[in-house]
Formats: sequence, C-alpha cells, structure tokens
Amino acid sequence: MVIEPSADAAERDSLGARLRRRRKVRGLSLKEVARRAEVSTGLISQVERGLTMPSVRSLGAICGALEMPVGWLFDTSDADDTDGLVVRRPQRRVLDLGAKGMIKELMTPDSCTGIQMMRLVIRPGGSSGETPYNHPSGAKCGTVLCGQLMLEVDGDTRRLNTGDSFAFEATRMIRFWCEDSEAAEVLWIVTPAVY
Repeated sequence: MVIEPSADAAERDSLGARLRRRRKVRGLSLKEVARRAEVSTGLISQVERGLTMPSVRSLGAICGALEMPVGWLFDTSDADDTDGLVVRRPQRRVLDLGAKGMIKELMTPDSCTGIQMMRLVIRPGGSSGETPYNHPSGAKCGTVLCGQLMLEVDGDTRRLNTGDSFAFEATRMIRFWCEDSEAAEVLWIVTPAVY
C-alpha cells in the first residue's frame, strides 16, 4: 500500500522544490545550473516547477551542478535508529517522481555503496521515461512483487508478472513502465549504488 503525502506537503517537499532550495542556497541562477549540468535552462525551470521529471542521467548532472548527492532528494524520516547496517521501514528515504508516476524507496544504508536495493511503485501509466538509459558499470536485478511491469532491454520488451524476476548488465539500454490498470511494485537492486 502506497501512502501519499498531502498536496501541500508534497509541493513543499517535491523534488523540484528541493532542487530550487539548493540552487538558492548555493546562490546560482537557473542559467548557471543548466550550464554546469549541460542541460537546458528550460529543463531546470520545468523540473523546479514540477512540470517534468529529468532522466536519471540529467538528475545526476543537475545534482552535480548543485554540488549535492542525488540521495539528498530522498525523504528522510527520523533516523535515531540508524547504525549504517539496518534501515528500518519507517526510516526508508522516499523519492516521489510525481511526473513519471513512480515512487522509489531506498532500502539500503548510505554506508553501503557497492549495492543498493529499492522498492519501486510504478503507477498505471508511470515509466522511467521514453528514452532508454544505462549506467557505465555494474548490474541490475529485481523481482515483481505485485502487478505487471513492462521492461525493455536493448530494444527487447518483456512483460513481467507478479513473482517474475530479471537481471542484466547495467551497461545495457533499458526503460520500464506500467501499462496495467493497477500499480506495479518491484524490488530493484543495482550495483554499484546510484543514489
């Protein structure tokens, strides 16, 4: 079950609002961030206003331009019980990629950079984007916990149902989406950690 924040809280804590706050703290203009990230000023503006969601690669470049780890974009709950080994369920960092129809919950501690486990909830119509992406190294694997996931790897599209699993090298070009009327819930593991 996905618990979604109220509209006011969601707007205040949206990815775009967090990026805008960081940009202002750093004293940077939209144009300067765009130049540093090698993306358009229009993209930065649209992301900050919550009108679009950047690709994983663009998001990494924007965060690099703002001198912040991508992980800062995830919600953090009270971390009194954090020990670098265990992530309690209420302490999972959550990134709501609203425009992409997806929520990511980070399930591994920041101290473990060699591997990362996430719970993805892809809403009906939600996707990783129209353009396939990859990473320069590592691997990805996972399993569909419930619902159906459409997964494209190097142009080959597969429908995965509840209980199906997958694995591939991170250098392969991928994209994924939910075309079903119910959300897909996926346990997604990557090496090395990307957030």
